[in-house]
Amino acid sequence: MNWLNAFLIGGLICVAGQLLIDLTKMTPARIVVLFVVSGVVLTALGLYEPIVKVAGAGATVPLTGFGYSLVKGVQKAVTEQGLLGAFTGGLMATAGGIAAAVVFGLLIARLFRPKGK
Repeated sequence: MNWLNAFLIGGLICVAGQLLIDLTKMTPARIVVLFVVSGVVLTALGLYEPIVKVAGAGATVPLTGFGYSLVKGVQKAVTEQGLLGAFTGGLMATAGGIAAAVVFGLLIARLFRPKGK
């Protein structure tokens, strides 16, 4: 049942993104920012945690999950380090994902040698 919940919730998040692309004139960059900020706001309000408990990876893998990870990292670091944790916690919590994105992006760019228009 867990995989079904993950598929359904993650799919609904992706459908929301596709609808934003199709029905608005928003650029992809703005949609990315909207999703990350939505994850931050929903987590801060306590609304995203129940979704994560039901959907698991279906809620943590999409971009809203990145916002969720940022908030969780900041909350943990603030309880451990105080105010300094507000500045370092988000990066500490998401460093692995950011590093993987940079490394794999560089690897793919080297393998396929994209050309400018």
